[in-house]
Amino acid sequence: MRRYAPLAAVVALIALAYAFGLHRDLSFETLIRHRAELERFIAGHGPAAVAAYVAIYIAAIGLSLPGGAILTLAGGFLFGPVLGSAAACVGAIAGATIIFLIARSAAGEALTRRAGPFAARLAEGFRADAFNYLLFLRLVPLFPFWLVNLAPALFGVRLSTYVAATAIGILPATVTFAVFGAGLGSVIAAQEAQYNACMDARRTDCSVEFDISSVLTPTLLGALVGFGVLALVPVFARRLWGRKLGAGVPSNKS
Repeated sequence: MRRYAPLAAVVALIALAYAFGLHRDLSFETLIRHRAELERFIAGHGPAAVAAYVAIYIAAIGLSLPGGAILTLAGGFLFGPVLGSAAACVGAIAGATIIFLIARSAAGEALTRRAGPFAARLAEGFRADAFNYLLFLRLVPLFPFWLVNLAPALFGVRLSTYVAATAIGILPATVTFAVFGAGLGSVIAAQEAQYNACMDARRTDCSVEFDISSVLTPTLLGALVGFGVLALVPVFARRLWGRKLGAGVPSNKS
């Protein structure tokens, strides 16, 4: 029961977060509605504001709430590309590591054993090239972040490997989103004026329009996928080399 208590607590917190609609607060609209208050708080409490941002990021990742991309954009906008990127990376790595440790301690090894021999072979293969596989999954933004947080725990990946691959793998997309967010001043000002005018007119359909695809362009996606494929090259090379060595060993059978 002690092993499963942290996992049960996380599940309960996730349910509460969705029940109170916290997942809807991680949005571009929230950033625009509270931009002035956020900027005042940051101006008066610099280090505390960064720490609060990191804590919110950790909570969002730890509770598997959607909005990591928006949080990274907001970090770049509020703190600049360098500090925003660093704070987002710290929050993402810390949140992912917390979930990894909870899942590994609660169910990882036991679940793999009970899943049967195929799952055991799959886990063994994943562990053999864990860093490269994880790097691929982190680099390519096509896999749900929460799933990539949990899968290594079920396969018994070492903590050092998990943290290293996560830190390197999330860096390109995080920096890209933070840099893009740092340049959103005019876009946010225009959206804020439009939103305020709508609210002043007492309309009920006021909303903020922002398409995340304007950041995640086909060019960026292609580059990240290319980096991901490069991460798998050592895996394929080792497999090919192992097959050649195996084919070159003479058989002892007469």
